[in-house]
Amino acid sequence: MGPINRILLLAGSSEARLIASELLGHGISVQAVMSEPPRGATPMPVPFEVIDDVTSHDLTPHLLRAMAGVDAVIDASHGFDGSMTQRGAEVAAQLDVPFLSFARPPWDPGEHPLWCRAPDVARAMAFVGPAARVFSATGWASLPEYAGFPGACLMLRQTSPHGRKPPFDFVELVFGDPPFSVDSEVALFEQLRVDVLICRNLGGQPSRPKLEAAKRLNLRVILIDRPELPPGVNTVASLREVMAWLGLAEK
Repeated sequence: MGPINRILLLAGSSEARLIASELLGHGISVQAVMSEPPRGATPMPVPFEVIDDVTSHDLTPHLLRAMAGVDAVIDASHGFDGSMTQRGAEVAAQLDVPFLSFARPPWDPGEHPLWCRAPDVARAMAFVGPAARVFSATGWASLPEYAGFPGACLMLRQTSPHGRKPPFDFVELVFGDPPFSVDSEVALFEQLRVDVLICRNLGGQPSRPKLEAAKRLNLRVILIDRPELPPGVNTVASLREVMAWLGLAEK
């Protein structure tokens, strides 16, 4: 890889902020593309463009424009933002721009006897009993996959205020502002009388409190598999490895 002066960062994970800050510390110009506005108390430290609802938009024109003149692309998008990763890798290959994907190691379903995995939300329904009160952290876009929900109630976490009506009567929206602590998750699950937690297998610590709360309360947990990365994509799991790929030392 030649000299690194400009980076396009596909952002969305909490690590994206760390990567952006580290690159700025090396004097590198960074522009980010995201599928939703950044949340939390720590602002995104670089200019960013938000492409809403990436699943229904053709990302190619946006990414072709964003990748013009960059020296490399680092994918630190949300772990379930498969469209961003897939299209980003394709456009980078088309432009012959080096592409690296950051991916956290997934959580291990075998770490607790009441945990299991499912390839997707629809197939997770097989693990839900007829009287189950289910807390879901799989996002609004996953709601169509709950069409065959056999439980008593589906409580869907939402982290941004809105007035949209769920498509099914069995869905209740639960609004909350991250970050969440283990204690706050325990209190919430007890208040809602949750039996089952369904969440995306993001890995890492930022999304871990709900799992620790489920473990403390001995709840069943169904982990939804992450989208597979495009074949042949370079993948790393730490900031140190990102910087090493760029030929830079972590500061």
